[in-house]
Order: sequence, then C-alpha cells, then structure tokens
Amino acid sequence: MKQVGIVGLGDMGIGMAKNLLKNGFELTGYDLRKEQLAELEKLGGKPAESCQQVAENSDTVFVMVLNGKQVHEAVLGETGLLKGLKPGSTIIVSATINPSEVKDLLQPVAEKGINLIDSPVSGGKPGAENGTLTMMAAARKDVFDDNKKVLEAVGQNIFHVGEEIGIGQTVKASLQALIGSTFTAIFESLVLGVKAGVKAETLYEVFGSSGVSSPLFKNCTPLIMDRKFKGTGSHIGTMYKDLGISLNMAKEVGAAMFTTSAAYELFQSGISLYPDEDNWCVIKLLEHIAGVEVKK
Repeated sequence: MKQVGIVGLGDMGIGMAKNLLKNGFELTGYDLRKEQLAELEKLGGKPAESCQQVAENSDTVFVMVLNGKQVHEAVLGETGLLKGLKPGSTIIVSATINPSEVKDLLQPVAEKGINLIDSPVSGGKPGAENGTLTMMAAARKDVFDDNKKVLEAVGQNIFHVGEEIGIGQTVKASLQALIGSTFTAIFESLVLGVKAGVKAETLYEVFGSSGVSSPLFKNCTPLIMDRKFKGTGSHIGTMYKDLGISLNMAKEVGAAMFTTSAAYELFQSGISLYPDEDNWCVIKLLEHIAGVEVKK
C-alpha cells in the first residue's frame, strides 16, 4: 500500500486526512499551524516539519492549500516537495487554482521524474469529512490508474477528465461558474417571493419539488431560513476566489460570462460586509435592499 502525504490541513485537508487513515494508508502531513498538526497526530497521522519531510515519507502527496502561490511554494520552494520526492512518486494538486498555475508545475515536476495529477475537488467540508468528494482528475491514464485507490479513499465520484494537465482545473472553474450563478439565482428568487408576501417555507416546498430543485438548493435554503451564516463549511472566501478564477479563464479563452460576472460582484460585496461568514450570507445584501428577511 502506498505511503501518502498531504500538505494543507485546513477544513478540507484534515477531512481528507481522516479518510486516508480510515482506509489504512500511512499518512504524513504538514501545515503551518501547529494546532492542525496536533489534530493530525490525534487522528493517527504523522506530523512533519516541512513539505520536504512529507515528501521523504510519501509515494503520493496531496496538495490542498488556498491558492496557486501556496501550491507553487509547497512544490517548488526551498523545502518543497521536489526536494524530497523520489522519481516515480506522484503529486496530486487538489487545491483549486488557475489552469495556467498547475500547467507551470509540469516541466519542473517532470524533470525530477515525478508524476502530476491535476485534480481539484468539489463537495466542501462535508464532502471532505465524509469521503464523498467529487474529483476532476487530469493525468496520464497509467498515473491515474496507479493512484485510483488513493483517490477513492477521499472521493466518491472520481472522473478522469483527460490526460492534459490543466483540464482538471478547467472543469472545476466551469463548475464553480455554474454553482456561483445558481446561488445568486436562488437568493434572488427567495427574496422576490418573500417580498411579495409568500412564506419562505412555502417557497422551499414548491421550489424543492420542481425541476430546478437540487442538493445545492436543499442544503442552503434551510440554513438561510434558520439564519445560519457561519460555520457551515462553505466559507464565502473560497467561492469568491473560485469565481475570480472562472472569470480569468473566460478572459483568456474569450467566453462571455454575464451571469457569472453578476455573481462575482455580489460575492465581492458579500465578502466585504461579511468576511467571516459562509456563501449564503450574500442573500443579506438582497434582503437589505428589499427590506425583508427569508426566515421561518
């Protein structure tokens, strides 16, 4: 069985670590925060003092950090993964970053004889904790197959989206454009109905049984009605960052993104007013304009 490493032990990384250990993998992990390393040790993992030390104890390493700059530092830095990984090892970039940023890793990684899997994930903190993430993996087919059991330890829906590095991030950016736009449509529809005199519970029942019902709608709407905007595992900063990636990609390829642009503006306002809250806090902007609250 492969020895596995993980760099980044935040909400997503610690959940993934738990499921890797649950599935019998020996796990070494690194995070800048000592409390996260202590949490890993409680779970049965081995804390490391650097990314290099993770690499020295691993055949496959997940990189689950915040952004492209952190990914590059974890892989290419002075004490990065390339300093310790053996030829034939694999790096799995599971963070969501710009497609160009993961492509930039391909040459330096290949020069060391190391494999790269571009596999951002979807499912948030609940998916990481429950081992039910959706994974969009781009890699050579043989590399994907060799690491399938590692991916299956943290994910439920695992897609080999292509062999070209960058395709995984491209699929994720497209998905986040859809999710962000869907969120804003949900928020507007709920505020419209309540402003016009309909109970929020009635809107939830009707929308939830219609053709536009979805797990996204059924997850966020009860939280909105209960006024739970913090600690639900979907921090607004992540969606705001991801929508920015989607729009940057759209500029590069020349795609029009009218609804995604509107969603980005709303999330930008939301993170300015509610920087510590979760995605659904954006509805409070629309509620303020309408003079209503979507609540039970």
